[in-house]
Amino acid sequence: MKAAVVTGAGGFLGSALVAELRGHGVKVLAISRSRSCLTDDEGVERLTLELSQLGTLASMTEPRWDTFYHLAWEGSAGEKRKNAGLQLRGVQTTVEAVRAAKALGCSMFIGAGSIMEKELLASSAKPGLRPAQGHIYSAAKLAAHHMSECTAAELGIYHIWPIITNAYGEGETSPRLLNTTIRKIIRGEELCFTDGRQNYDFIHVRDAAKALRMLGERGEPFREYVIGSGTARPLREFLLEMQAVLAPEREFIFGDIPFEGISLPLEQFDISPLRRDTGFEPEISFSQGIRQTMNWILNIRQ
Repeated sequence: MKAAVVTGAGGFLGSALVAELRGHGVKVLAISRSRSCLTDDEGVERLTLELSQLGTLASMTEPRWDTFYHLAWEGSAGEKRKNAGLQLRGVQTTVEAVRAAKALGCSMFIGAGSIMEKELLASSAKPGLRPAQGHIYSAAKLAAHHMSECTAAELGIYHIWPIITNAYGEGETSPRLLNTTIRKIIRGEELCFTDGRQNYDFIHVRDAAKALRMLGERGEPFREYVIGSGTARPLREFLLEMQAVLAPEREFIFGDIPFEGISLPLEQFDISPLRRDTGFEPEISFSQGIRQTMNWILNIRQ
């Protein structure tokens, strides 16, 4: 991999991936809705573009790119996960991204899947289980996964679909669990959770970016790979570790929030294929990662 396109390059994971690729000498075409979000690195060609304009991408740059990372997705957290129209547009733009990759001469397309795809499949296999509204996002990611894979096969380019567990770290501003909990600790707010017995995994954003880079270099085409820490466990254990590291004097209240989802078996978080095919190993422990994240949040508040 010598030259890669990254959509969503100004976002949380996208910016980390651009930095990771540049750190390994890969030239990058960074695509974002806002130019101000993009790095000034001379090895990065910056392009401001709406997702609806992906079909015009080939007219805006020379076809000198070999790998296409499509990370852009509007509505990946919070209430927007329930917006069916928004999520359907995400499916469509993922397919358009594959066509853009082909038009640019890329031989590899790498998407950005979610562990929620596996949760949807597991819940669908249980008759009578009422689905959560957030599964609209899960269903859209699952559709994007398979429709982009079929499109890539039709167009004659390779396809890899990473299944990202839960990326966290410096730079995140979303309302997802770890980011929200750290900010509540800082503000002195009450800390209430489910009973926390559902299985979970978290991976620091820089490790997630490293995994994506290594998939571009060594991943096997037409495969999905779970990207995680390799140490999945019940959510309660992660939260108790967070309490011990960040707020030993605070009470974490478990069981106050009902949990109506599904707990995946630990084998669904297995990163063995990623390790085997790429040599990937996470570098940032959960304790180290949450400490760094809290310090970043404290610094930007000053």
